[in-house]
Amino acid sequence: RLLRALFTDMMENGSDEAIAAAGTDLGSLYYTGRGGEQSYAKAVECYTVAEAHGSRQAGENLGYCYYYGRDVEVDYEKAFHFFAKGAFDGHLNSLYKIGDMYRNGYYVKKDPFEAFCIYSHCLDTLTDEAVPLVGADIMLRMGDCLFEGIGTAPDAEAALHFYQRAELLFYRKYKNGDPLIMDQLQHCINRQSEARVRIAAELPDYSWRNE
Repeated sequence: RLLRALFTDMMENGSDEAIAAAGTDLGSLYYTGRGGEQSYAKAVECYTVAEAHGSRQAGENLGYCYYYGRDVEVDYEKAFHFFAKGAFDGHLNSLYKIGDMYRNGYYVKKDPFEAFCIYSHCLDTLTDEAVPLVGADIMLRMGDCLFEGIGTAPDAEAALHFYQRAELLFYRKYKNGDPLIMDQLQHCINRQSEARVRIAAELPDYSWRNE
């Protein structure tokens, strides 16, 4: 209630920059529940205000809400719009989500090669500072591409490498207060087992040496 009251006061008396920052922060608290109340509807409300006052981060967050239908109707056109604005500002979260849209054919024509190129660009431009925020998500997607042959040739060994890196980074995200990563973490763990089976099946047979 206190945070809500402060945000209301900020909207009445604050600058655009202050409203954008406050709306983004309050929306994130509602989105994750870290502020004591979890509400996607209130998060969308705050993000919408913040985005209108210039917050690109709030716009990116709205993209996620429309992509997954979190208390709004799924709208891939709006999601793409917000992700594109974020990607032009250098937000890797937005860029890899555009990759997801090409991978799945959401709003844009399905194009696995374009998706792989986008994920690869995210990996190439990933900075040390960005690793805790987006590293796990990018590694997971590279693993999927190499495991499933999405836009590139299948490579079980390379896929295993990326899934292992993603697993460690997802553990760190969870420790840092992100409770929404458990399905992705389990996906990494399951795929590692499948990749090892593929790798083992391709190993040469040296049993003759023991005869």
